[in-house]
Amino acid sequence: MGNDMTAVVLSLMAIGTVVALVGGIMFLVVAFRTGVGWGLGCLFLSFPVSLIFLVKYWQESKKSFFIQLAGTAVIVVAMVLGSQIAPGH
Repeated sequence: MGNDMTAVVLSLMAIGTVVALVGGIMFLVVAFRTGVGWGLGCLFLSFPVSLIFLVKYWQESKKSFFIQLAGTAVIVVAMVLGSQIAPGH
């Protein structure tokens, strides 16, 4: 049973990571479409610029934000499930 659970956890981690990355790429595409400065700022100065961009351009960026959030939620679920697996099993 431990190996089956490990496979599920690893699969969820991989799926969550891919979904979060897709959302992140979508966010960058929206930022670059808005302006090269926004795109570069979101790419290189992620935290402050991305947060400002998200608030200022909510309608354009909310879909990518929620996709990233969904991917992160799947990763958190996988981590919680992974913590339930007994070591050595």
